[in-house]
Amino acid sequence: MGKKAKKQKVVKVEPEVKQTRSALMLQAKDRGVRNFRVLNKEELTQVLADDVTQERINEVVAGAVARWKSGWGKGKSRNKAQE
Repeated sequence: MGKKAKKQKVVKVEPEVKQTRSALMLQAKDRGVRNFRVLNKEELTQVLADDVTQERINEVVAGAVARWKSGWGKGKSRNKAQE
């Protein structure tokens, strides 16, 4: 009982606060970003950056919308091509 336990200093390294995609989407909605639902998490962080310009936001959103639309509207022709 004569020994004292040494106190260790615990250094807490606070990592960046990782936000969920839904939280980022709500922030984008509050800022008035259009088509925020088709943006992925990386694109949402780009759009919500503090020093981003409106032109850059438009570029990112346009790219995401084009990617989203490429999966729609081909219907029967796409199914025939797979056969």
